[in-house]
Amino acid sequence: MSIVLYGAPLSPFVRKVDVSLREKGVEFELENVNILPMPDWFKEISPARRIPVLRDTTVGAEGPVGTIPDSSAICAYVEQKFPDPPLYPEDPYARGRAVWLEEYSDSDLAGVVGMGIFRPIQFARFAGKEPDLATARKSYAERLPGPLDYLEGELDGHEFLVGGSLTIADITTVCVLKQLELVAGPLDASRWPGLAELVERLSVRPSFVPCLEICRKIVQQDPIDFASA
Repeated sequence: MSIVLYGAPLSPFVRKVDVSLREKGVEFELENVNILPMPDWFKEISPARRIPVLRDTTVGAEGPVGTIPDSSAICAYVEQKFPDPPLYPEDPYARGRAVWLEEYSDSDLAGVVGMGIFRPIQFARFAGKEPDLATARKSYAERLPGPLDYLEGELDGHEFLVGGSLTIADITTVCVLKQLELVAGPLDASRWPGLAELVERLSVRPSFVPCLEICRKIVQQDPIDFASA
């Protein structure tokens, strides 16, 4: 097997690459990497000290050669190497919008979900501590609605964020929102109906199911319902 994905399934960025590879029917090996602490061999191939990293063994089997860090860079590489089915629109403007929404969900949305909600809850549990519900609740109420409102507006009643088919924008957004769902439950469908429907629809795609099943086994506690608080 020539493609190896280094990371942990619970990362939405690893999940994004996992889903993209499965959408394209690419066989790959997911090699779990515990980054706390990060092993020296992984530091060599991940200068930014983040997961995921992809290795294409047809290019290089050891060291940095053959590796690509960062989920967006990896997905761009995968698109070029395995072009069918396309996950980036052919039209230049639509492609630019898809890449922008990928970046927005990877940064603005993931920043709120990850640092503001998921980490205060789940990382505390992993450490055997009580979840920091005050921080998570404040982030959910004050920081999360802005990105969700923006993305709901981008959907604007359509089936997908860009064009009429699945793109990297949809994959990235749903991967981050599933991270939220693991600890805080589904989105409020009365407030963000398009996003809630998108998450529900994509979650049952064969490309999403394997990684999500692993994540549900890792996060065994019931989600905390902040929406009704």
